[in-house]
Amino acid sequence: MASLGLAAALGVAGCASRQQEEKRTVGQTSDDAAVTAKVKSAIASDVGARAAAAIDVDTYRGTVQLSGFVDSKDVAERASKAASKVSGVKSLKNDLRVKSPS
Repeated sequence: MASLGLAAALGVAGCASRQQEEKRTVGQTSDDAAVTAKVKSAIASDVGARAAAAIDVDTYRGTVQLSGFVDSKDVAERASKAASKVSGVKSLKNDLRVKSPS
């Protein structure tokens, strides 16, 4: 019975430590928001405001994820290049999809 209690306590402690690792400080959250804004601006400058409006940018600890639907592979590549040049981007995940012709 004691070993069962110990296992449960260790399981809860493991979950708590993982949650602590995933939390961002106020500074990290602020840095991520600034990177997101810079990436959105860089994309808008490169591919245009209309195309940039269709691209979602999420940043977590310097990792930027682009998602959404764009008109062409060229727009997706240009958006990715523009994002990767922004200061503060540690890694980039490009999940942009090209719209299929209707």
